[in-house]
Amino acid sequence: MLLLTIDVGSQKVGKKELNVSGILEIALTVHKEAESWRLDPLSPEAPVVFGFGPFVGGRLYGVHRLVFVFKSPQTKTLHISAIGGVAYKAMGMGAQAVSIVGKAERPIALFIANGDVKFIEVNPSDAYETARQLYERYIDFFKQYDARALVVGPAAYTTYNGAVISIDIDVKKGEFKLGAEDFAARGGPGTALAQGHNVAAIVLGGFKKPLYEKISDPEAIDKIFLYKFGKRYIDVVQEKTIKYRFDPKLGTGGTFGVNYLHYRDLLPLFGYKSIYMSKEERIKHADLIVELFWRPFQREVFEKSKSWYNCGEPCPVVCKKVWRGKKVDYESFHAAGPFIGNYLFEEAVPLVDKIDRLGLDAIETGHIVAWLFDAVYVGLLKPEEVGIDEIPAFDPQSFNPVEDSRKNARLAIKLVENFVNNTTEVLSLVAKYGIRKAARELERKFHDRVVTTGHRFRDLAVYAAYGTEGYMTPNFYWAPGLVAPMYIQGRYWTNYNPTFMAPEDFAKSSYERAVAEAYIDNAGICRFHRGWAEPVLKELYTLVGLDPPTPEIYRGFAQYAKLAGAEPMPWESKRARDLVSTLARELGSKEWQFQDYDDYYEWWIRFKDALDKLISGGA
Repeated sequence: MLLLTIDVGSQKVGKKELNVSGILEIALTVHKEAESWRLDPLSPEAPVVFGFGPFVGGRLYGVHRLVFVFKSPQTKTLHISAIGGVAYKAMGMGAQAVSIVGKAERPIALFIANGDVKFIEVNPSDAYETARQLYERYIDFFKQYDARALVVGPAAYTTYNGAVISIDIDVKKGEFKLGAEDFAARGGPGTALAQGHNVAAIVLGGFKKPLYEKISDPEAIDKIFLYKFGKRYIDVVQEKTIKYRFDPKLGTGGTFGVNYLHYRDLLPLFGYKSIYMSKEERIKHADLIVELFWRPFQREVFEKSKSWYNCGEPCPVVCKKVWRGKKVDYESFHAAGPFIGNYLFEEAVPLVDKIDRLGLDAIETGHIVAWLFDAVYVGLLKPEEVGIDEIPAFDPQSFNPVEDSRKNARLAIKLVENFVNNTTEVLSLVAKYGIRKAARELERKFHDRVVTTGHRFRDLAVYAAYGTEGYMTPNFYWAPGLVAPMYIQGRYWTNYNPTFMAPEDFAKSSYERAVAEAYIDNAGICRFHRGWAEPVLKELYTLVGLDPPTPEIYRGFAQYAKLAGAEPMPWESKRARDLVSTLARELGSKEWQFQDYDDYYEWWIRFKDALDKLISGGA
C-alpha cells in the first residue's frame, strides 16, 4: 500500500510502499519510524497521518471513512479519529495514506489528487466559510477531480480541542450537501494539523477506482455472506444497520432518535450529576427530555420532512438525520443539551452550529461547558472569570426545564466563544492545557475557594488520566468502561455498555471490544456497519489477497503509550470514581461496595493488570 509523505515546511513530497493491512498499521509504522513518542504533540516533526482502508471503490457500503492517527495534544499519546464518507472521493488522491510533517510559515491548504500535491496559502476563518471559499476560489479543481475539502476552524489555532471538518459538495449543483458534513474531532486532530504544521485545509480528489478489483465482484461478496449469514449482502446490511436507518419498533432512527428512548434514565445529565439521583428522579428528567428535546426532532425528521442522508458515499443506511439543515447526532446534541442543563432542542441547534463552525470537538466541549458551569455554580469560579454574566442553573433537583434551559444555552454559547477567543485568564488556561492540567492549576490559584466550598476543580470533571498531563473525557454514557484504564479512550475501543462486573471480566470484555474496533478502524469501515463487517472481515481480506489484521495493532498503541509516558493512570476525579461505583450499586453489585479509595484503586489495578496480560499474550 502506498504512503505519500509531505513535508509542508520544505514542500517536499515522497512516496513509500508498505506491506500492511490498513491505515492503522500504516500510521503505527510512520510514528514508530519518527519516534514521535519523544516529541511534543505539536512538534512539526510529529506526523499527522490520514488515509483509508483497502475496500474502497467497490460494492461494499460504509467502507469509505478517512482515518486520522496523530499524537494527541489532549491524551499525549496516539489517538484515532475518523470522518465519514470522505474516502469515497479521497480514494483518487494517489495513495492510500498521507503523512504530514514540517511546518509552513503561513496557513496553507494541501490540494492532493492523483499523487500530485499543491501548496496554497489560505486565510482560515469560520470552518464552514473556509470550506466555501476554497470551493468558490478553486472550483475548477473540485470539478476536475470531484474533490472534497477538509478544514479546521478557529479553535484549532487557539485551543487543544480543534476538529477536522468536512462538508461534502455537489459539484454539479455547486452547493454543500446538507447532512453530509462530518467531523474527525476527538483528541484534537485539527489542533495537531494547525498548530503543529500550519495546515488549515486539505482538498482530496482524483481518478477513482478500487484498490482491489475483487471488491467490485458482487458474486464473490454474496458468496461470503451466504456462507456466514445464509443471506445476500444487501439483506444483511439492511438487517444489521436498522438502528441507524429506521427502527420500526421505536418509530425512529439514528443515534439521536434511538438513544434517548433506549437509555432513558441512564443518560448522563448536568456533567454526570445525574448519577447521584434516585431512579425515580432520573425517570422524571428522562420524561422531560423525551418531550422537550427528543419529540421536536422526531416530529420534524420522521413525521414531517423525512430528511435522511448519508455521509457522502452511496450508502443505503442514510444515518444522517437533518433538522432544518442541521445534522443531528446524539453525541453533539447531548453535549449542547441535557449534559449542560438544556432540555430544549431548539436551543441546542444554534449552540451545536456554533461549536461546529468554530471547529471544536463537540463531546469535549460539552464536558468543558458542564465543568465550568458547575465550578461557577458551586462558587469555585465567578461568572465573569469565564466571560458570562450570571450563574448557570446547574442543580437538577431545582431545575426549571424551560427557563433554565434557555439561560444555560445562552450562557453556553457565550462561554464557547470566549473559550476559543481566550478572553479570560481562566479560559486561556483551559484552552492551553485542557481540563486535567487546568484543574490542578486552578486549585493552586484559587486554593482559598477550594477550602471554602469544599470542592476541588478536578472532582467536578469526569475523565480517564494518561501519564502526568494527558486525559480523555468519556462519550455520553453512564458506563464504567469509558473511564476504565484502556490505552485508547474517547472512542468505543472498550466495553461501553452500562454494565458492571469483576475487573478481570470487564478487562477481557473491553479488550475484545477494543481489538474488534481497531480492526474496523484499520479497514476504514464505519462502525455503524460493524454488525455485518466484523464477522466477515477475515474473509474480505482473503478476497483481496491481504493478510488480516491481528491484535498486534492494539498492542502497538499500548506500547506507544508506554514509550510516550502516557499510560493509563488511576482516577484523580471523585466524579469519575463515582461513575463506576454508582452504576455498580444501580446494578446491585454485592462484591464491590466501593466504601473507600482503596476499593476503587484495587478494582482499577486489577483491571489494568488483566488488560496488560491480555495485550502481552495477544489473546
